[in-house]
Amino acid sequence: MLDSRGRLLGAALGFAAIEPLAPELALLHRWLDTWSGVGHVVAGMARQGYDLELRRFDGHGWRAMFFPTGFEHSLTAHAGSAWAPSPWSAVQRAAADALARLETPAAAPRDWTLTDEAPP
Repeated sequence: MLDSRGRLLGAALGFAAIEPLAPELALLHRWLDTWSGVGHVVAGMARQGYDLELRRFDGHGWRAMFFPTGFEHSLTAHAGSAWAPSPWSAVQRAAADALARLETPAAAPRDWTLTDEAPP
């Protein structure tokens, strides 16, 4: 279950997923779609008990994965992942995925095959 900060982070990530046509959404994207924005999302996810793994794949985009905090990162049902062309989009989508799985009472099992995670 998410605390109030986790719910606020989830709301911000939900609005960040919307195309920034309104001025308010454009402002949110100017804040979150930067390396500083990545840091804010990572700090918020750390408060929820998650670590980030972020990798760039030359010419193919970025993969972000949030794992429950610990020395060994395992692919549990509560891990969140995403591919995207930019690092901030990948981080935002992976964080939203992890928070959604955390809120689900019985998180759905993950199919971690590489073909399912390949960028479009």
